[in-house]
Formats: sequence, structure tokens, C-alpha cells
Amino acid sequence: MKPAPFAYHRPRTLQEAAGLMSGEPGVFKILAGGQSLGPMLNLRLAQPDALIDVTGIDELKTVSDEGETLRIGACLTHADIEDGRVPDVTLGLMPHVARHIAYRAVRNRGTIGGSLAHADPAADWLSALALIGAQIEIWAPVGHRVVAVEDLMTGSFATELDADEIIAAILIPKFSPGARWGFRKFSRKAGEFAHAIGGVLNDPERQVFRAVIGAIDAAPMVFPDAERIDQEAVDALFAERGLSDPYDRQLHLAMLERAAMDASAP
Repeated sequence: MKPAPFAYHRPRTLQEAAGLMSGEPGVFKILAGGQSLGPMLNLRLAQPDALIDVTGIDELKTVSDEGETLRIGACLTHADIEDGRVPDVTLGLMPHVARHIAYRAVRNRGTIGGSLAHADPAADWLSALALIGAQIEIWAPVGHRVVAVEDLMTGSFATELDADEIIAAILIPKFSPGARWGFRKFSRKAGEFAHAIGGVLNDPERQVFRAVIGAIDAAPMVFPDAERIDQEAVDALFAERGLSDPYDRQLHLAMLERAAMDASAP
């Protein structure tokens, strides 16, 4: 199939994008990498009146050191992170995640901000960035705001972004030299979305010990104090998120256990 007709805009600044969003009379979609939106357009699962392509905005492709965090633009690609064009402040965690997203052709075009805004529960960045405590810088014509990645997703393919807001950057906490991590996902074949994700981060110098369970058809389950994880707490969260199938529960627990083993390996 082919997409329904739509207008196409490629602004050069965030202000120009804001003008297009406020002036567009019909339904519009923001286009970043297009690796998820493109197939949805072709299948006519999405039929916007206009696409606003933000990949021409240089502000969304910058990297800057903010002291305790690294600020990376939302339109940087998975390949940028995989290949080291984005400095790694996570002792290999972010390049590891990027390297295992889909296929190289997808990683060449797909963007970190686009993945977050799309809010597919099985997407790697939602879980990985929630694990490390990353924050999202959201731009709007009236000003900026910052939210934690773990608070962005309100439901499957739904976020708390308003219609006139754009993800501008992601703030990545810098790991201390002694930090240890593990990140595991289960896919039935290479390149597929994950059916289960588990992650553990232990950074004693920063007093951070977090865990995450992702790919659960809802926002990732984040444990801000992983030392206190027990079966009762996990079962309660599983019940809250509607994860009742015994096989799925065991699969997610297995990924978490393997991530914990990786994080504790010598």
C-alpha cells in the first residue's frame, strides 16, 4: 500500500516548526527518523494531513557537556551512538543498546528522540534510558520543560507530550568509573522488537542502584532502589501492569536475572 496524500514541511528552526504546527489546519505528525512512522503511513494506520520533518533542525543534532550530564540532540541516530559520534558517558551501555536495535539500515535513520516520542513499549531506548535515570528536554513555543524518561509514557504508543511540544534533547547522567550494568532483551529473531527486557545499573559512587523491566505493553517497570526488589514487589507491579501470563512473567524475570548477573560479573 501507499500513504494517503499529505503535505510535507521541513523547517530549519524550532520556531519555524512551531509556526507550522500552530498554522497547520489539519492533523499533523512530526517526522524524525521515520523508521516507525513510515510503515504506518504505508499501511495507512496513520493518515495525517501533513508531516513536519524536524531532521533539518540543527539544534536537534547537537551534543554538549552539561557537567554531570551529557545533553544529546533528539535527532541523533542510533548509528551515531553505536559508532561513537556521540561521546559515551555510560561505560558502554548506550552503544550496546544502540548496536542491538533492529538492523543497521534502521539504525542509520532512526533517531533516539523519535523512538521515545513513538512510545512503543518494546522499544529499547524507553527501558534503557529509564534505567539510567535520563531526562527529556521538551521544547514548546512557550518554553522548555524537563521530564524523566520513566514518566514520559502514559500508555502504549501514548506520551504526555502536548500537541505543540517537541522532544529537543535527552540528558544522560554520567556514570562513575566503578559503575556496573547489565541490559538483556529477548527477541525471537535478530532485528525484531523485544518480547522482554531486563536491566540493572549499580553505581555506588553516585548512590544509584536501579533496575528496569520493559517490553510489557505499558510503561517500563522501574525499580529506583534495586536492593529492595523482592518477589512480592515484582508480583505487585506485574499485577498493576496487567502482566498475568505465567510464561511472559517468567521471561521478563529471566531477562532481569541475566542483567543482574552481568552487572555483578567480575
